[in-house]
Order: sequence, then C-alpha cells, then structure tokens
Amino acid sequence: MLARFAQTLAKPTARAFSSGAAIAHTPLFDLHNELKGKMVEFAGYALPVQYSGVLPEHLAVRGANTCGLFDVSHMGQIKWTGKDRVEFLERILVSDVHSLQPTQGRLTLICQEDGGIIDDTVITNAGDYHYEVVNGACKYGDMEHFKKEMAKFQAEGKEVKMEYLGDIGLIALQGAMAPTVLKRFTDFDVTKMPFMTGNDIKVGGVNCRVTRCGYTGEDGYEVQIPAEDSIPLVKEILKNKEVVPCGLGARDSLRLEAGLCLYGTDLNTSISPVEGTLMWTISKQRRADGGFIGHKAIMERMKTCQKKRVGFMIQGAPARHGAKIYSNGEEVGEITSGTLSPSLKKPVAMGYIKKGLHTAGTAVEVEVRHKRYPAVVTKMPFVANHYYRG
Repeated sequence: MLARFAQTLAKPTARAFSSGAAIAHTPLFDLHNELKGKMVEFAGYALPVQYSGVLPEHLAVRGANTCGLFDVSHMGQIKWTGKDRVEFLERILVSDVHSLQPTQGRLTLICQEDGGIIDDTVITNAGDYHYEVVNGACKYGDMEHFKKEMAKFQAEGKEVKMEYLGDIGLIALQGAMAPTVLKRFTDFDVTKMPFMTGNDIKVGGVNCRVTRCGYTGEDGYEVQIPAEDSIPLVKEILKNKEVVPCGLGARDSLRLEAGLCLYGTDLNTSISPVEGTLMWTISKQRRADGGFIGHKAIMERMKTCQKKRVGFMIQGAPARHGAKIYSNGEEVGEITSGTLSPSLKKPVAMGYIKKGLHTAGTAVEVEVRHKRYPAVVTKMPFVANHYYRG
C-alpha cells in the first residue's frame, strides 16, 4: 500500500535524489538527512518524499492528537513594495487586492492574455508590504513574467518593487494539534488567527512570518524562518510528541483528498479559471471591471468552455495522471491526479470531463491498465476541511 501512495507524486517533477546532481538545497536539507528522509528531486530541490512512510505521515496530519511538519522552502516567496503596488498586483492577479485588510490574504491566479493559468498563488496584505507565495516549480517563470509587466507599469510613471526572498526557510505545520504546538513557542495568540491571515511575530525567539493556511485541508500554519534559524527552530518544534515530520508523498495525498490542485498536473497554461473550476477567485466586480491580464479571454471562455475539473470516486484500482474517462463508450475526459485515499480507503481522483457530464452523481468509467472501472463524478473536497474561520 505504501508503494501506491508514493506513486501519487507527479512523475515528471519528482525523481530519485542523487547527491551528485546539481540540485538546490533548502535550509533544512541537513536535517532531512539527519532524520533519514528518503530524498527525491522536486521542483529543482532535494526534498524528502517520506520519513516513516507516506501512510503514517498522512494520518498524523488527519489525526485528532497529532500534526505534521513539512519543509516547503522550495516555494517562491516575494515581497512587494512601492506606493502603487496594489494597482500593479491587480493587473497581474485575477482577484481583488485592494479589499484585503492588513493581515488578510487570499488564493488567486496569475493568468496570461488568453486566460491560461500561469500559476496559482497566495497574496497577503502585510501592512507596509504585500507578501506573495508562488509555486516552487513556477517561481522563476513567474518572476520573469512579473518583470516584463513591471517594466510596462513603471514606464507609466508608477512605483512598484519586487524582492525575491530566496534564501529563507518555510515550513508548514498542519493538523489538529498545530495551534496547540505553535502556541508553545510564541506570546502571540496564534490560536485566534483566522484562516488566511498572517502576522510578523517571534516564534521561539526568532523573527518569523506566520500565516494560518496550508495545502492539506486541515487547520495549520506556514512559518517563514530565517535560513540560519531554520534547523534549530524546527528541531525544537519536533521535540513536541504531537509533531511528525512529513514528506512530499503525504503532502500530495492530503491535498488531493482536500480537492486542491497541483500546478503542472491539474493546472497549466491551456486551462483557464473557467475549465479549472476556479472562477470563485474572481469576484463579480472584477469580472465586470476587468483590468487584469486575461480578463477578456476568461469572460469569453465562460461562453465557450468545453470541459470542467471535477472529482471522481472510483470502484477498483486507483487511476493515475493520464487515465482516460469514458461515458457510453466515448472518451470524455482525463484524470490528472489520483490515489488510494488513506482516509477513505478507496480510490479518489481529480480530472477534466466534458461539460454536461460534470454534474455530481454522473456515472462514468475510468480506464486503468487497459481495464475500465466504474466511477462517479463527486464534489470535492473528498474529506471535509477544518479551516479555522474565527
């Protein structure tokens, strides 16, 4: 079973780690080796796919008395300053930014002119600046895109500055016990922070940025830590009996149960927010006003959309990326992510299906190793989320 879970990693972006390869290291690299993590290459970094195993790590995050700690330092962290930064951010992102109050953040999208998604990202109003986190595999391409758009913006006499926070640690503490554990390390009451809010606070005496968010569907936090303090602080956190170190394998199965996309697997530049079922990131006012890259094309795609991203419950073998979906013998879609859910103990998947067949409850078939298995279009998340709303 564990071998099956390990396969949930996107094969094009994760491979066995070789110490001789030119791969980047996060500030926690030495600790991963000390903890005997099984290392792979992911998004150009050496990261642990697992420590004790994907299944126990997954269940530690879902458990009532435990939580998991992940190294997500490969993600791209960006600091935006300049008096016109909000105006600029509303050009390159599809969501409202001006309405974010200090500490508030939201998930949004970066799109190209034809509406295709370049990346999904989280933007937060940090008061004196805006803090953005982009996907590790996309960060350099994202920043090149930003630079091109900044040049146009600055040519209009506007002021915005982008600072890439490269050599810095970022961990995710996820699960029911995450608030209790993190509270032991700070005088700030992190237990009362609503979901998708962030603050600059001291954690274990170290200046950190803490955001209540994550990629698992559970309550939890992402903690930005100076590189030199990353290993000492994480070692202290791991001394708490409730905390289990977790790798990429569990992160992938957790996010799939939560119905969350992996860029490059479930989303790419051929998919717009319409097909990706992500139009909720664009408010009605933004749809009406426009002003962001891809607006016109996205509005047009609302009329011409041919497929939708949905969830599937499958009877039989787990379906992997690329598995074909059939209805009455006709190929009508494709699976993008799939696994044997550790929480539900049954196969779940995400993929794209022909519009009109995307309604929950629709019966289809999914082909796995030349055999077709019954499946049902299912609403996501597959496992209820536990975000703290305050």
